[in-house]
Amino acid sequence: MPKEKSAGAIICREEGGRPLYLLLHYPLTKRSKKEYWDFPKGHAEQGETEEQTVRREVQEETGISDLEFIPGFREAINYFFQAEGRKIFKTVVFYFARTRTSQVKISFEHAGFVWLSFEEAMMKLKFKNAKRLLTKAHHLVSRGKSL
Repeated sequence: MPKEKSAGAIICREEGGRPLYLLLHYPLTKRSKKEYWDFPKGHAEQGETEEQTVRREVQEETGISDLEFIPGFREAINYFFQAEGRKIFKTVVFYFARTRTSQVKISFEHAGFVWLSFEEAMMKLKFKNAKRLLTKAHHLVSRGKSL
């Protein structure tokens, strides 16, 4: 069975004393038969560390380069998906990072972006894994550990 590995980030910035989280709009593609909102992520390239993958992918997908990783947050999710008639096992490792950048320049891979409060982001996210990750990250913010 084919396997894929990706890395991504839950990205947070502060505005008006409250945390906002970045979500990207993933449109319909050959690999994804449904559109959805999720965190920036992408495939690891040969020889990259997970954090290097996150920095490169976030830069490519959003234009954001000033990421500061929150120590101790590394969460992996695993799932299966179908592509070109094949079942693929995928692992995505997520980090939690803060930025001071509010402007986003999305890549051709995405149809839009939003900065949302925790509650708004939870309503926009479709996947249980994404909601679990955001809840864990927000818990750190709520305890004053990250912003």
